[in-house]
Order: sequence, then structure tokens, then C-alpha cells
Amino acid sequence: MGQSLMFAVLPPVARSMGLSELQVGAIFAISAVFWVLGSPIWGRRSDHWGRRPVIITGLCGYAVSMVAFGLCVQAGLSGWLALWPAYLLMIISRSIFGAFGSATMPAAQAYIADRTPPADRAARLTILGAAFGLGVTLGPGVVALLLPLGLMAPFYVVGLLGGLSALLMRLKLPENRPPRAHAGSIRRIRALDSRLLPFLIVGIIVAISQASTMQTAGFYAIDVLGMEVAQSARFVGVALMGTAACALFAQLVIVRILRPLPRTMMASGIFCGLLAFATLVAGDSAGSMFVALMALGFTFGLTQPGAVAGASLSAGPDEQGAVTGLMNTTGAIGVIFAPFVGMPLYQWLPQAPYMLNLALASIALVFVLVHPRIRVARPGSGA
Repeated sequence: MGQSLMFAVLPPVARSMGLSELQVGAIFAISAVFWVLGSPIWGRRSDHWGRRPVIITGLCGYAVSMVAFGLCVQAGLSGWLALWPAYLLMIISRSIFGAFGSATMPAAQAYIADRTPPADRAARLTILGAAFGLGVTLGPGVVALLLPLGLMAPFYVVGLLGGLSALLMRLKLPENRPPRAHAGSIRRIRALDSRLLPFLIVGIIVAISQASTMQTAGFYAIDVLGMEVAQSARFVGVALMGTAACALFAQLVIVRILRPLPRTMMASGIFCGLLAFATLVAGDSAGSMFVALMALGFTFGLTQPGAVAGASLSAGPDEQGAVTGLMNTTGAIGVIFAPFVGMPLYQWLPQAPYMLNLALASIALVFVLVHPRIRVARPGSGA
């Protein structure tokens, strides 16, 4: 929920504070660096400590970071702090999310992998992705509902929900996998492991496209579509709800009914991305942007879960925490690169980031169709 909230609220907030597009992107990028460093560590820790303690750690970090970020922005907007101290504190508070919030997803995915036979793993992992998508869907709605209480109210409410979720996990989540006695028994999986590398490549390409699109959407609505700041926040919020709704449909309906192989999920999702980016390049209306973001919902809803499922199926049962931790770095890597690629391109030409994404999606589709490791990723293929 918090991620779509950030994408909807931060661009107009940045314009009000006098921050540039690159400075906004840097907030996401620095947090993402901590995510890339933290996610594999937390994944391995979940193999050692158990899944539940790591999930709770991530939720607590998420709650603290959202409340702290809201306070920092409010201090900057209200004049309690000068621009640069407020901006520095925004970066620090968002970095808490990267360092500690990165614990939740790899531990949760490993929790599901522990309890799921290989034949059902793609569908079950996709349901977890759908839960994330539901949060993305609800995030802009929370923004619209709480804006009358103040621009920062959504940050405080979402932070409170994160803290309540941590408490609920502590009280209700069963932990059937005993913690390992020795950290040395955990196999350390490298990013260049040939079993996982092709799925990491696909995940990174899609993540860069996703991050650059989401980070520029609010600015695009203001600069190209001619919307006012408040109107832009509402439109992008509704559009991102539609994006998440399409991702949910792909994950909860298409995947559950058809049970496609990871390769099919990735190829289908990337093809939807091709259509979406072509529409963003050629269109110049709110309607075309809305349709493109709907198509991107299918891209995000199919491709990333397909890559995670493929990597999980390619690894052994004792490696699931490490694998999911490594795969969860892809989204953060995309956020790191997007500000330094997408934002400068946007400043040169608003459609340029989508042209780049169109080219990246074309490369990714060919890669998925021809790579032998992706072709054989299916139940029973694990190490």
C-alpha cells in the first residue's frame, strides 16, 4: 500500500517543496540500495531464524519508515525545517524502509515455498504477489479518502496499519519450520548462479521499466497532459488503482485457472508491456495513459511472479530463503537505475523513458523465448 501511496503523493509534494524530478528519484534510489543489500541477508536469516521473526522485523521497519517519512515531509512543507535538512531526513527515513522493510517479502515467499509442492508453487507465490497488488490498489484509495485530513495523513495511517500487521503476525502466524542451529549450514547463493541468473535478468529489466514509468507518471500528467498538481495526484492515484486491479486479475484469475508455466507467465506479461509502452509513446491523452497503465498491470502481475516462481523451482528446498531474498532485489535494482536513466530522459523528452522501456521489453521477450534455463523451469526441475 505504501509504495503506490508514495508514487501518488510524492510528485505533487516535491513540486510544492521545490524538489526536482532527479531529487525525488534519488529518494527512491538510495532506499533501494539498502533494499538490494538487505533482502538477500534477510532471506538467509529467515533460513536460520525461521520465517516469522523476519516477517515481523520487516513490518516493523515499514511502519517506522512510513510515519517518519510523513513527519519529515510535514516539517519541510510547514517550514519547521529548511529544505535541505528536511530532504536529508526524508532520505534517511525512506532508507529505514530499504534496510528493514526488505525483510518481509523474501521471508513470506520462502514461508509459502516451504509449505507448497512444486506443482502448485507458481500459483501460490502468485497469490502472495496478488496480496501485494491489493495493497497497491488500496493505496491510492487511502490517499483519496484521507486527503481531507491532510496530505500527510495517509503516511501515518499506513504506518499504523504496518504496526498492527506486525502484531497480528506475532499472534496468529504459525511457524512450523524450526530455526537452524548454525548459520554455517545455510548455503550462500550467488547472483551469478547459472540457475537463477536468467530470472534475475528478466526481473531487473521489468523492474527498471516499472520504476521509470511509475516515477514519471505524476510528472507526465502535469507536464504533458496539463493537469494541476492536485488533479494529477487524483488521476495518477486512480490510474495506479487500475494498474493494480489488472495485476490482481492476472494473478487471482488467469494464473489460478490456467496454471501457466513460469516461462509462459513471463512472456505473456512482457508482451503486454510492449503494448503499454507503445501506447505511452504514441498517445498524448489521459485516456491513452490510463489504458497503457492498465496493460502494465498485466505486465507486473505476470512477469515478476513468473520470474520468482521459475527461480524457486530451479533451486533446492533448503535454498528457498536465499533464493527469494536474491530475487527480491530486482525491484530495488530497478528503482536504483530508473532515476539516473528515466528521469534525465524525461527531462529531455517526456516520452523518452517509454521509448527506452519499449526497447528493453523487446529484448526481454526474445530472451525469455530462447533461453534454455527459462524453458526448463517447471515442477521437478529443482536442484
